[in-house]
Amino acid sequence: MPAWVNQGVQTYTKRLPRHIELEFRELPVAQRVSGATPEKLKQKEGENLLKAVPDSAYIIALDEHGKSWDSTGVAAQLEYWMANYPNIVFLIGGPDGLAESCKQRADALWSLSPLTLPHPLVRVVLAEQIYRAWTLVQGHPYHRD
Repeated sequence: MPAWVNQGVQTYTKRLPRHIELEFRELPVAQRVSGATPEKLKQKEGENLLKAVPDSAYIIALDEHGKSWDSTGVAAQLEYWMANYPNIVFLIGGPDGLAESCKQRADALWSLSPLTLPHPLVRVVLAEQIYRAWTLVQGHPYHRD
């Protein structure tokens, strides 16, 4: 990932309290070999993503066709997720998107935007939105209407 992505993510993850551990784990993208279609690459990446997810995890797949929430809606979701699920995993697709198998395995689909966002930018947006949601739950003044 470019330095700006890591810096952006760290800006927000450092602000979260210790009991909220927001960790980004990067898995290698499927090898671009002759004859590998984008769909096959996406399918292979999906298999690798799902292998990396603990069986007990509550999975939220980030997908442009998922549920859209405003900031207060994300805060309500975060509060619900934290109260009910000890291990939450967000799945971010690679350059070709997120595999259908990941969407089917997911417990929820979340759309950060109707726009198609590059996956490095999604990391920064996700980290900021999780931080913003936490501040809303805490009554912290970070969020302003």
